[in-house]
Amino acid sequence: MSERHPGTGAPRGVERRAVLKVPAGAGDDAVAMEEPLELRVQGEVLAVTMRTPGRDEWLALGFLLSEGLIRSAADVGALAHCGRPGDEGFGNALEVTPAPGYRFPFDRLESSRRGTIASACGVCGRQRVDDLMARVVKVPAGAPVPLPVVQRGPEVLRHTQAIFEQTGGTHAAALLDVGGEVLVAAEDVGRHNAVDKVVGGALQKGLLSRAAVLMVSGRASFEMVQKAAMARVGVLASVSAPTTLAVDLAERAGLALVAFVRGSSAAIYGTRDRLALHAGQPREGG
Repeated sequence: MSERHPGTGAPRGVERRAVLKVPAGAGDDAVAMEEPLELRVQGEVLAVTMRTPGRDEWLALGFLLSEGLIRSAADVGALAHCGRPGDEGFGNALEVTPAPGYRFPFDRLESSRRGTIASACGVCGRQRVDDLMARVVKVPAGAPVPLPVVQRGPEVLRHTQAIFEQTGGTHAAALLDVGGEVLVAAEDVGRHNAVDKVVGGALQKGLLSRAAVLMVSGRASFEMVQKAAMARVGVLASVSAPTTLAVDLAERAGLALVAFVRGSSAAIYGTRDRLALHAGQPREGG
């Protein structure tokens, strides 16, 4: 699932840097790349985020969907890096062209949200959490996901983390179908970017309607639930802890929030009937 440098087999998004390791000594080491990406719409800067280069089109599509600026890939006419290959900084600005007849509803994006967004920032610049809570839609009903599919998620995710294996410096996200098949996976130095990349990739590939589980490597935060809800994915799973706002939003959006997914253990919050619990597993009130 990872992009590779042509001819080398190494994952894209990794560079070598000089290092002094104690007690091993001097040498060089694999380091995860972090560079800015400027998203432009009709020549105007929409946002700048720090990301791991690669899958920039996916990142843009996922960001636009999570912000409510598009409803489907059909709302976007073209995505293209600005400038020419070989120019300094080429690849760090992406022009988004709306489809003929479509206008991005920028009134949905607060003026304070436009500008620089850190790689770890999901709600930077937002004025009120209540506004976010109000705009998140209820996720449509879908087939319950067997809990073992979710419990296998961390292992499945590890197999997609080629950059992390070399650097230890990236987050990962993956979208799984109800049977546990990986639809799209991505890595990034920013956990929100990793989610935007997989959502955008699934949108571009026409696979988003099959997505049943969003598996993430970081904590289950408010922003992760918000992005899952905007993508209409009914289960968000994480190896780490949830936050109070994440649990509250999961309940409002009708998601199952599965935290602390480690081996056979898990903590289920939100809408629990999104999951199919097998025999021997505790049920509501049990």
